[in-house]
Amino acid sequence: MIRIGERLYDKAFFDTRSAELAKLAGINGEHRGRYAVCFSDATEWLALFFAIRDAGASVLPIHPATPYAAARRLALHAGCERLFYNSLAGEVLSEPQADDQPGQLLQMSSGTTGAPKLIARSWESIRVEIESYVASFTAPEGMTPVVACPTTHSYGLICGLLVGINRSAVPVIVDTTNPKHVLKVLRETERPLLYTSPAILNMLAQLLPSGETIHAAMTSGTVLPEPWFERIRARCDRLFQQYGCSEAGCVAINPDLTSANDMGYLLPHAKAQTGDSLETASEIVLQKDDGSVIGTSDLGYLRPDGMLVFVSRLDDMINVAGLNVYPGDVEDAATAMPGITDAVAFRKTDRFAGERVALLFSAGETISPGALREWLGRHLASHQLPMEMIQVAEVPRQANGKINRRDVAERHAAGAFLPARTGVT
Repeated sequence: MIRIGERLYDKAFFDTRSAELAKLAGINGEHRGRYAVCFSDATEWLALFFAIRDAGASVLPIHPATPYAAARRLALHAGCERLFYNSLAGEVLSEPQADDQPGQLLQMSSGTTGAPKLIARSWESIRVEIESYVASFTAPEGMTPVVACPTTHSYGLICGLLVGINRSAVPVIVDTTNPKHVLKVLRETERPLLYTSPAILNMLAQLLPSGETIHAAMTSGTVLPEPWFERIRARCDRLFQQYGCSEAGCVAINPDLTSANDMGYLLPHAKAQTGDSLETASEIVLQKDDGSVIGTSDLGYLRPDGMLVFVSRLDDMINVAGLNVYPGDVEDAATAMPGITDAVAFRKTDRFAGERVALLFSAGETISPGALREWLGRHLASHQLPMEMIQVAEVPRQANGKINRRDVAERHAAGAFLPARTGVT
């Protein structure tokens, strides 16, 4: 069974509705087509998703807020033959192609590290991931997954919904990310396990009255900034973290998050190659079942106890006169200063050192450049110190809490950030 909004739907409903939609849409097991789906109605989207998957076809889920023109571009880019945009009529984009490939879940990468690219995963690989996830991560048994993130994304679809169904739980799909509504659903749910973005978790932690906690929550997608981590950890009885990428799915889970950088222990189906200590940290390279490898562009290492530890994004690392600076170290030092609420460190070209560190930060009050410079000087090495510090009303983050440092650097170079205070060290 699945609860969507206030309604509860059993398996029989989805079996019947999926069969109806498959017939109306002309989807059957005789032709393994590629279909793009963008539905604002979560129930209809999931029924059509099950119909496409069960027919052995391929589906590109598109976020329901996507405008038609953008959805059509995504569908064409993914090579889909039809687009279902809030209609079962299905716009024909191309003639059906002979396709001997197994059905796949099609996704577009986020584009934070380059142009978005198409990623395809077979239903079999997803089945293996789900079984590995459920068998090794047993802490949520008896909990109710509350999915307060899009089921058009693999995090909500696979880990929140399909894993919950595999556990014989009744997933609760929250069709809004309004924090107050999410909090209401959590209060109404017995032993909830919340799947949502770090940004929503952070807002919930601030909304909760004193003494009230969240039973359990999962975080994924980005390393929690230290102030967020401390706030969220204090308001969750159980806090989990998972790590992976679109190409490989979830590969590691931390069943008890006590440090934001501890991504988790590798799942049984996953293989990873990286360093074995902070000193030997290297790119985390994942190996798929077919022997192919996936470079994550994440710098990390495996501790002797098997914990996968994240250090930095490779493309975020700043090389100051031959010395590596990890933005997270600078941000942690800045946000540890009383009054500062958020910070992002990024690369800035320097004619002497090649690259230097720049810092955007927000605070509840005006922070003088001298005071921040003095604070950072007590917590960072000289090559880690920002050459420029700009106080802004709000640090630019994406909806899921991620930071696109390349975009921040480009916007900064274009003069997009008007400082409340600016200091040069």
